[in-house]
Amino acid sequence: MTDLSNKIVYETKRYVTENWGSPFIAAFMLFLVGAAISLSLNFSDFANSISVFAFCALVIGVILQVFCFLKFKKGSKGEEAVQ
Repeated sequence: MTDLSNKIVYETKRYVTENWGSPFIAAFMLFLVGAAISLSLNFSDFANSISVFAFCALVIGVILQVFCFLKFKKGSKGEEAVQ
């Protein structure tokens, strides 16, 4: 069980290291679900505020993903480009 948890932690760290925007995109999805729930409970002002945070997280996440794509761009044979 410990080996499995260590592998999960290692793979998660590796993924986040290569995809800097992924935590922000995950936060966007969580904020959006929270906004939908609060809107269904008739808390429209709170839902609007959460939606603004969700949009900001999405913009930051996409910018970071584009930056990582350009930085870690792979060559035609799948090798990492030399910079």
